[in-house]
Amino acid sequence: MEDFHTLDRLPVGSAAVVAALSAPGAQRQRLMELGFVPGSSVAALQESPWGDPVAYSVCGAVIALRRADARQIVVR
Repeated sequence: MEDFHTLDRLPVGSAAVVAALSAPGAQRQRLMELGFVPGSSVAALQESPWGDPVAYSVCGAVIALRRADARQIVVR
């Protein structure tokens, strides 16, 4: 059985696959435009000194997301 959790819980240095987005409407669309689409690989690269935001690698780009936004992305 696969383990599902939200992207904000992914430790730095780990990778996962996007399973779903729980964000509503425009926020969901924005995340998808950034590359967070179901089936895409994502890796947590670096955390800011204060813990928020976190830099993620997705679709060949590095994207910084606040933890509140990362909580809307379900990964496995």
